[in-house]
This record gives sequence, structure tokens and C-alpha cells, in this order.
Amino acid sequence: MRATMFRSLRKFGRDRHGASAIEFTILAPLMLGLYIGCVEISEGVAADRKVTLTAGALANLTAQVTTISVADMENILAASTAIMTPYTGTTSAKVSCLKIDGTGTAKVGWGAASTGVTARAEGDVVTIPINLAVPNSSLVLSEVSYQYIPVTGFSPGFIHIGSTGITLSDQMYMSPRITPPVYNTKACS
Repeated sequence: MRATMFRSLRKFGRDRHGASAIEFTILAPLMLGLYIGCVEISEGVAADRKVTLTAGALANLTAQVTTISVADMENILAASTAIMTPYTGTTSAKVSCLKIDGTGTAKVGWGAASTGVTARAEGDVVTIPINLAVPNSSLVLSEVSYQYIPVTGFSPGFIHIGSTGITLSDQMYMSPRITPPVYNTKACS
């Protein structure tokens, strides 16, 4: 009986039928997890890049003109946030003209924002990088944020995020091209 049992065990040990199926069963969850993780990371990076492009376009479009009407500002905000396509989450955009006084303190001359977002208030002091605090000058500041909700609801670290998502944001400073823009008859002073 022992000999029969040992022969059966040796035969079972040499049998290679189904080895590929077992290997696939072990590796499939790992490979699927890696694939989903790569998709989530690439989507998140692409959305973050679009946020940066939107902030740059908003500052650039605003800095190019000398006078902006309310309708013009709505068009600038709409054109800038259109860059976020195909991402359909909540995008908020703000643009402000900052007047830097003789001491290097930056104050908001005027502000505008997309629907549902509060613009910076006139006279608010804004902390800017020291290299940009050129006395008696102006800057255009754009701020964009986007609520990114991963496709699977999980972050790349496989931590459940839920329906709130991750806030991606960026800001851009730009010097006015000609003169500080006047918005809705408000000068940047």
C-alpha cells in the first residue's frame, strides 16, 4: 500500500496538466490591479496637466487685453475652462488683477470668477512669491481647481476615495502685456 501511495504521489508531482490555469489564477488579480492602477495614475496626471493649462490660458488671455467687459470676462472664463474637456467634474476658476505698491505688498484691484465661485475681494492682500513682488507694478493671478473623481473610485494606492474625489489646483501669475487690464470700469489700482 505504501508503494502504491508513493507511486501516486510521484505521478501527481510530475503531472503538469492545469499548471497554466493555476499560474493564471494566482497572477490575474495582480495584473488586473496593476492595469487599473496605471489607468488611474495616467488619468489623474492628465487631469492635473489640464488644470495647469487652464490656469495658464486664463492668466494669458486676461493679461493680453487692456479693457475687459463683463461679457468679455465670461468668454475668457468659458474659453479657459473649456480646456478641461473631456473632464466633466466641477471646475472653478478665478482671475484677479494685483496691484503691487512701493513696499512690495500685493492687493487685489479687481477679481472675477466662474459661476458658483467667489472672486477675490477688492483690496484683499495676496501673498505672492518674493521674486514677483516688483514695487509699483501689476500682475494677473489666475486660480483654477478641479474636483477629480477617479474612474474606479480608488486612488493609485488603492485607498477608497468615494464620491468626493481629489481636488487638483494650480495658480498662475502673469504680467500684463500692455497695461494692467481694466475690468468692468474698475482699474487695477
